[in-house]
Amino acid sequence: MARMIFVNLPTRNLAAADAFYSAMGFEKNASFSNDDASSWMISPEIWVMSLSEAYFGGFLRGGDAPAFGEGGKQMLNALSCSSIGEVDELTRTAAAHGGAVYRDPKSDFPGMYGSAVTDPDGHVWELVWMEQPGDGTPTEESGE
Repeated sequence: MARMIFVNLPTRNLAAADAFYSAMGFEKNASFSNDDASSWMISPEIWVMSLSEAYFGGFLRGGDAPAFGEGGKQMLNALSCSSIGEVDELTRTAAAHGGAVYRDPKSDFPGMYGSAVTDPDGHVWELVWMEQPGDGTPTEESGE
């Protein structure tokens, strides 16, 4: 079995989180979803678990509390995209469906293009396209 990752995120509004992740094109798994949690498949190996604030808090210990997007950031979730166009499209989709643009799309390095968006609770998702060696995909820098 391939190793999998489950990104668990607290939400203050499960319906708003559901609308956001659905609009981003993720597939909801009803078998692992209920009134406290929604399970979203990004790929067979990558899942987002959107958990109500109280339910998420039940997994924490030592006085820890769920954290949202305000103030400091402990994590930036990065998601690969298949093209520059997909980065731009997902950035627009996030902003139109309860999220926000956290960092405008741009090319920081040759062969690399990305943006960052937040979900409705302020969790940051970086959207990144990277040219793979030998794939021949033109980059903005090459002018092709």
